Amino acid sequence: MSDALLTRLARAAGINVEWIDAFDETQQVSIAVQRDLLEALGYATGSDTLIRESLAHLKAQQCGKELAPLITMEAGQKLPLTPHFTPGTAFRLALENGETREGKLDASGALPAIDDWGYHQLEIGDEQITLATAPHACPSVEELTGKSQARLWGLTAQLYSLRRKGDGGLGDTAALADLAQCAADAGADTLAMSPVHAMFSADTGNYSPYSPSSRMFFNILHSAPESVLGEQAVAQAIAECGLAEEMQRLEALDLIDWPAASSVRLRLLRQLYRTFSATRTDLHDDLDLFEQQGGEALAQHCRFEALHGHMLGGGQPGDWRQWPQPFRNPHSAEVERFASDHAAEVGFHVFAQWLIDRSLRRAQKAACDAGMRLGLIADLAVGANGSGSQVWTRQTEFLPSVTVGAPPDLLSRTGQDWGISAFSPAGLRANGFRAFIEMLQTNMAHAGGIRIDHVMGLQRLWIIPHGATPDQGAYLDYPFKDQLRLIALEAWRHRTLVVGEDLGTVPPGLREELASRNILGMRVLLFEQDEGHFIAPAKWPKDALATTTTHDLPSISGWFKGHDIEWRLKAGHICPEHAEEDRPAREKEKRALTSALTQAGCLDRMDAGLSKKLEASIEYVGSTPAPLVLLPIEDVMASEEQPNLPGPGDEHPNWRRRWPMEARHMLDDKQVKSRLQRLAFARASARTRRNTTKP
Repeated sequence: MSDALLTRLARAAGINVEWIDAFDETQQVSIAVQRDLLEALGYATGSDTLIRESLAHLKAQQCGKELAPLITMEAGQKLPLTPHFTPGTAFRLALENGETREGKLDASGALPAIDDWGYHQLEIGDEQITLATAPHACPSVEELTGKSQARLWGLTAQLYSLRRKGDGGLGDTAALADLAQCAADAGADTLAMSPVHAMFSADTGNYSPYSPSSRMFFNILHSAPESVLGEQAVAQAIAECGLAEEMQRLEALDLIDWPAASSVRLRLLRQLYRTFSATRTDLHDDLDLFEQQGGEALAQHCRFEALHGHMLGGGQPGDWRQWPQPFRNPHSAEVERFASDHAAEVGFHVFAQWLIDRSLRRAQKAACDAGMRLGLIADLAVGANGSGSQVWTRQTEFLPSVTVGAPPDLLSRTGQDWGISAFSPAGLRANGFRAFIEMLQTNMAHAGGIRIDHVMGLQRLWIIPHGATPDQGAYLDYPFKDQLRLIALEAWRHRTLVVGEDLGTVPPGLREELASRNILGMRVLLFEQDEGHFIAPAKWPKDALATTTTHDLPSISGWFKGHDIEWRLKAGHICPEHAEEDRPAREKEKRALTSALTQAGCLDRMDAGLSKKLEASIEYVGSTPAPLVLLPIEDVMASEEQPNLPGPGDEHPNWRRRWPMEARHMLDDKQVKSRLQRLAFARASARTRRNTTKP
């Protein structure tokens, strides 16, 4: 069997058979891994004849006579339509604003430039095509705020960790609004939050926000029903269900008991639904409107939730891929019959989605009304759980036999398998990027910004065949330019700032491309080193936000104390020998950072205490020319813990930590105020320096 022929097929399928790793070394994907990936992607490779047939089939797809149902283009540029159509071919164009244009392709066979942004309908020959005409770039911080040379700052928080009286042991949008209002009073212009994607209401032990059931809908457990239905309705429901005592018990816990807290929250929501269904008010009209606007996608998600619960309740697997065959198809007659027979259960999930949607809308309004120029920043996970709603409803747009992860790098020498499903590049094109657009629209709907997790995935993703180890994967190319154009279009329609998390193995040229499109990268203090020295604030980039740390990394206090090393040792992620190597390396890094803080004028003495070093680190990041600085609440509160410790096992309480005080009081402490004031001063000083610097 020809290895060269197999590699030719792999390249044609978009597999990167060579790539540069995080250590700047060229890596080659083995023939065995190429074969496994091609088979997982649906290409037969059992013989040279089958490989040639797969190549021919792939070429026919890529060079087919039919145009894709949606074509992206940039405003003001012509669209070549040859060889599909000849010069002079007549066309009719219906713009999204209602305007109609008729004409002919020019002498080169191109459609004349369109200046209007939007989704337009092109009729040409026998084809009907959607043209997504987008601006070249997303709106910048300056364009969104109207503030020249903006130097904004904000906080980041894990939504589930926030506390308020009566929350039943789990953070909600009311606590989020409380924190946003307090942060705004301190001068913050934004509050970034953890993902709020829809989870599995019937599987309350599955709670990682980065392994959602669907990124097209929201997690119903985080709604604040009081903000929509009123406090009296919620108090009555709690009394009718006898939930008060259990809610108080859960609120007293230091760590979230997800199964118990979820159970209580669901019982409350179901009682609210029963009461709501027995009456008729103006709110019912709003619910009807929400359901109408949600259309088929909302209906299918709610049917999935009902089916998922039904299957688990009957002892069936929760993974839809193992359900009886008729129920694996969301359009089957059996699913339609189930939805009809269980209309009340489906209706409950519509109601619950309405509550969280309206709750998020109110939280964003509260943030902006308090004075924030951006308000909330949503977090978009890189993938979805393959057993969940989004993959079930959009099966042709996902890859069924691979998971997403990362190759061996600085964070994990063995690589990572995140256990989530990825979009299919061919499936996206064939379906007019439907699921991708739906996902963007959902997550931009109630936020002033969006953080795209692992933004490198827009260009390429590390895919791993089911059952293989992370190092037995490879990068798969994605329609990068198409996705960037759709992001820019939706960002302007929603007036949303776009941030791309570009940490890890970054392909050459990606950061430059993102910067040209006003997508802010991310720079983390702990990573901004060059040959053992921390990069001075003035040398940080102007096209990326700056932050002290992230949810996957130690807090500044935890880093200085080596807390993360001890946790990784305790959790079994490293052996004692590696820990002994890491500790002296950390001491060297600590000295380097302390020296950098001192040289930058943020720290008075090298032997200053930890509290002073934390404040100095905050000022250091605030002094950069970044248009936006985000300070994690862990560093605001001088915590030594981190929300998530990436790696196997459950020794570390990932996604379970709660703050001991209510969100509305988190920023009251004198030392907390001092840290925020220092950040605000650094931001103002950075802006002043920019304005007074001569070219």
